[in-house]
Amino acid sequence: IAKPMTKLTQKKVMFDWGDKQEAAFQLLKQKLCSAPILALPKGAKDFVAYCDALHKGLELGAVVFALKIWRHYLYETKCTVFTDHKSLQHILDQKELNMRQRRWLELLSDYDCEIPYYPRKANVVADALSRKERIKPLRVRALVIMIGLDLPKQILGAQTEAKKPENLKKEDIGGGFWTISHGGVGVRGKEVFW
Repeated sequence: IAKPMTKLTQKKVMFDWGDKQEAAFQLLKQKLCSAPILALPKGAKDFVAYCDALHKGLELGAVVFALKIWRHYLYETKCTVFTDHKSLQHILDQKELNMRQRRWLELLSDYDCEIPYYPRKANVVADALSRKERIKPLRVRALVIMIGLDLPKQILGAQTEAKKPENLKKEDIGGGFWTISHGGVGVRGKEVFW
């Protein structure tokens, strides 16, 4: 389905988005959003997950996160979590663990879970998803810039206007905590000068 678009990414091929590419793109969008692709798991089959924690020290955290997210599917079933960190194979054999690792191991004990090592080169699915570039949408950036240019000036103008003594006298603040004295504003007997 994506072949017309994939060809555009090859070296020495001019990027020319035409009708073929647009049709392939629309078909791909439709297929990815339709029922056969986005379906919930059925039955009590064994589940398999591939984890890749990009940062060092988060390997067990990635496994625990996956188990928490899919807990309603994984209870009462066997699950296998492939990871590209060899140290997780032996985490259950460790004698000295910190408190967080103990809590996570207790959570792991709720599941019928196996954590085998899966070499990094073979773990291409999790690797590709975890290293996906995160780009903010352009519309959001433009919206922030448009709001950001005028808002600080409006806030500064409103604060300057509110600080004028004639505006402070007009304002009913109820309770009498504020008093005007010597060109400043007093708060419960303390003076604040501008």
